Amino acid sequence: MARRQVGSTRRVGDGGSFPFAGALNSKSRSSPLLSICLVLVGACLLIGYAFSGPGIFKSVKEVSKVTGDYYSCTAEIQRAIPVLKKAYGDGMRKVLHVGPETCSVVSSLLKEEETEAWGVEPYDIEDADSHCKGLVSKGLVRVADIKFPLPYRAKSFSLVIVSDALDYLSPKYLNKTVPELARVASDGVVLFAGLPGQQRAKVAELSKFGRPAKMRSASWWNRFFVQTNLEENEAPSKKFEQAVSKGLYKPACQVFHLKPLH
Repeated sequence: MARRQVGSTRRVGDGGSFPFAGALNSKSRSSPLLSICLVLVGACLLIGYAFSGPGIFKSVKEVSKVTGDYYSCTAEIQRAIPVLKKAYGDGMRKVLHVGPETCSVVSSLLKEEETEAWGVEPYDIEDADSHCKGLVSKGLVRVADIKFPLPYRAKSFSLVIVSDALDYLSPKYLNKTVPELARVASDGVVLFAGLPGQQRAKVAELSKFGRPAKMRSASWWNRFFVQTNLEENEAPSKKFEQAVSKGLYKPACQVFHLKPLH
């Protein structure tokens, strides 16, 4: 549409092809009143066309917003909670979430019946809202560097869910962090990881995360799990996939189900 608009503008400037150009010619046989009416009609049409533009501009803006912002697997967890409950059943009784914006996940989990929830925020929460700081003061959320051992005993939680955190770790730290997550779980670990090609942190937030995110493929993760002696948690994984196939939830991130360490 933009090209057509430019072309029509040039034709106006050329002075011969615009439909109402004859009305503007002083030597025209039309009466002055008719000329004025035609000019007014043409002006109204041009103004109407110009004001029809915001819809187009809005669409472009919306596309820019989608492609410019980073995708959050943490936000996706909140949509996946009903499916996770179908897959893990009683395994959702004591849940630990690890990742940025963990306060939002913990708040959602606490609304579920017979579910206790805690969170580990790997990054600074100075800008967190009062509700999040309230969860911290209650001991439900804590700030901890996940590159080091978690401050919990083995099998402290039935299920550990991690999102938007491992994508920022190098393999050097992943080798320690992922088994550590499996250590504190009794029923399993659910790992939400970004897809290759997804944008993660905004440039302005790189200082918060320390390094750009590394989007790894499923084959990379599977090789990593083999190298670190982590096994797929097949039973809940199948239930999860069955729920997904029924359209209850459509993952936009990679989801891996791991067995706890024995």
